[in-house]
Amino acid sequence: MSTSCFDREDEIFVVLVNHEEQYSIWPQWKAVPGGWRAVEGVSGNKKAVLEYVERTWTDMRPKSLRDWMAEQASAH
Repeated sequence: MSTSCFDREDEIFVVLVNHEEQYSIWPQWKAVPGGWRAVEGVSGNKKAVLEYVERTWTDMRPKSLRDWMAEQASAH
């Protein structure tokens, strides 16, 4: 049985972010999927990049929802 590249201990990952400021990790050797960009200067083993995502992505709501909620709050 083959192991997914996401499960390999020796894999190097990068951190991706999309226009909604949602984060993901991605194998360094794979092309970055459309709609995502690599966070500059952030790569490493799975544990390291997941720790970065945990520290950075503190609000799981998409940016569009956060913006809408802020507009609603300021309208009242």
